Amino acid sequence: MLQIRRGFSNFAAFIDFYFILTHSILPMYPILRLYRSDMRETLRLSIPIVIAQLGVVLMGVTDTLMIGRILGALPLGASGVANSVTFLIGSIGIGTLGIVSAFVSQAKGKKDVKEINRLYRASIRVAWLLSLVLGVICLLAAWQFQLFGQTEDVAQMARPFILILTLSNTPLLLFIAIRQLCDGLSHPRVAMYITISALILNAILNYFLISWMGLNGAAIGTLIARCYMALAIWVYVKRDSFFTIYLQAENHISLTPLMKKILRVGLPGGFQFFFEIAAFALAIIMVGWLGEAQLAAHQIAINMASTTYMMATGIGAAGSIRVGMAVGRENKPAVQRAGTTAFLLVTLFMVLCCALFLTADEWLVRLYIRDNAEVATVAATLIVIAGFFQLSDGIQVVGLGVLRGIADVNVPTVLTLIAYWVVALPISYVLAFPLGMDVQGIWIGLLAGLTVSAILLTYRFYNKLSRINLNEIEPEMSVHG
Repeated sequence: MLQIRRGFSNFAAFIDFYFILTHSILPMYPILRLYRSDMRETLRLSIPIVIAQLGVVLMGVTDTLMIGRILGALPLGASGVANSVTFLIGSIGIGTLGIVSAFVSQAKGKKDVKEINRLYRASIRVAWLLSLVLGVICLLAAWQFQLFGQTEDVAQMARPFILILTLSNTPLLLFIAIRQLCDGLSHPRVAMYITISALILNAILNYFLISWMGLNGAAIGTLIARCYMALAIWVYVKRDSFFTIYLQAENHISLTPLMKKILRVGLPGGFQFFFEIAAFALAIIMVGWLGEAQLAAHQIAINMASTTYMMATGIGAAGSIRVGMAVGRENKPAVQRAGTTAFLLVTLFMVLCCALFLTADEWLVRLYIRDNAEVATVAATLIVIAGFFQLSDGIQVVGLGVLRGIADVNVPTVLTLIAYWVVALPISYVLAFPLGMDVQGIWIGLLAGLTVSAILLTYRFYNKLSRINLNEIEPEMSVHG
């Protein structure tokens, strides 16, 4: 009966929030009508990308759900730390390869088929190179795991989990590299279908492997699923006639200059992604200093926030691709419309997610854990805070995407470094420890950093756009064999 009353209370709160939301959006209707065709095109492109982007984190979410329900709070916290450390290091590769779709879309705008072919082959080589370098770093992190200051029980469980996830980063980066060709050519459904099937495979594997092998079974399930993703997208691209024209290898053409260009332009984006993920990873480490209950609660809330964030990255990627195509056509009004449309869409989406988090926090927590009241209570308060910072998080990730579309990567990297490491983390530490606000203080600090990042990146895009000459992007974005 109590749960029914809570359900009616949450539903009433959602109706109230929805009423306020719709009345605040209605004045924007003329703007939405103005960008209607652009929004339709961005949605067509972004929805498959959103689903594919979710595959990067939803395997971790699936692992977390099943580990928490089958094994309990301690393995849940250990898997959270291991996932965070591994994804943190791998984020450099994910962010670096993300620039390739913008390159491909610009080459498509110029109708340069040979350039697209070289980008495809060069991105795969870069993925192998990054897998090797970042894999060594992950191994060192597992070897020196005591530096993260976690309890001995957490450390013992996390080390082998990290080693297995490190192996899975190689097929993940290969999948992302090949996916850039599909996304850049506005053909993203390939990755979407493969991701959906991989998530189903991962859940099935987890059901059996966690019961059989414990915590490490979840990591092995992720490894197998990611290998399937890489193989499936490679086979599909090779066999589908749509891609045939883009896969004709050229003899006596060195890919080294193009690989250097991907690394030169992409690495700042990779480090930007790293700075953000690192801020959240360090936040997890600080939460671990507070206790195992806080760590488990943080992991539940951050899983939900990460899911909505990765959906926002899909909108940002679509914005980057559409901006890149407009750059290739040297059409500045189209660049402005593509960027503004992405900002509008992510704002609307994140406001709806905020409504869900604020009105269904207890129900969301019960999806993860039921038998630990302390963890559930703390997690519910964190989800409320997450509801607010999602809006800033979505806007800042779209800002990075549209800036990437105009090849602006260095200054945004510095801006995110300031927002996360000069604003977010110091505020988190001061609120959590000297001021005694516990884990809630850490999340308020993260909210402050995301808000600063969103403001700075949005200003950067429109200020840069007012001064940029699209012809100046031409030398940076084109490499001829």
